[in-house]
Amino acid sequence: MAPALAMLQLADAAAPAPLVAVVGPVLAVGLMGVAMIAAAAAGRMWIGVALALLAGFGLLILARALGLPPLPHPLSTGFAVVIASISFAVRGALFAKSASDKGWLIAVSVVAGETAILFTAAAMPEALPDWLLALLPAQWASTAIQTAISGSGTQAAIWPLFALAGTAAATLVVVRLWPRRWPYLIMFSAWLALSALVWHQPGASSPDAAPAFAADGVLLEGKSLN
Repeated sequence: MAPALAMLQLADAAAPAPLVAVVGPVLAVGLMGVAMIAAAAAGRMWIGVALALLAGFGLLILARALGLPPLPHPLSTGFAVVIASISFAVRGALFAKSASDKGWLIAVSVVAGETAILFTAAAMPEALPDWLLALLPAQWASTAIQTAISGSGTQAAIWPLFALAGTAAATLVVVRLWPRRWPYLIMFSAWLALSALVWHQPGASSPDAAPAFAADGVLLEGKSLN
């Protein structure tokens, strides 16, 4: 409900630009919360994926109803939503395996932590270092979704999507081989390596990398939100 309420509040602004500019982070948080917590609570990855997809596309429909311009790259947007949902749901499934019926509490804590960092970075772009943002799968999802929605091209989203898919695959190895603990080495190594890859891509981890929009929602090339 929190992402939907955030969109409703932003829709009260005088222009649609604020809504357009933050759909990526809001949608990423919604996908992360639903996928991770649902998968951890149910102990089934596919339940997290299914519910996250329903929530994600529901939020997109709500955003369109509130004034979001037509998606310039609907396939890219859908692909980003699917990859993010799977990646977050796999992490929830791991919490269910490792903490049993307390897994959803870990998922809630992780979601709260990443959300706080993500929106702190959006509100105060200079407050947090880029390397910290590059470590967050929520930031990867935000970058990929926002790039597709803004119509600024999909090239900048390639590496965040690759990182989401890579960490999902590495985490799935841990889930499948549980209770063996050595696969954690694979998971953490993959996460750090993919974070470094995202960090070294221009604009991939920067919270102010999203393009600016005029009052009618038209992209202003070469300008930033700040």
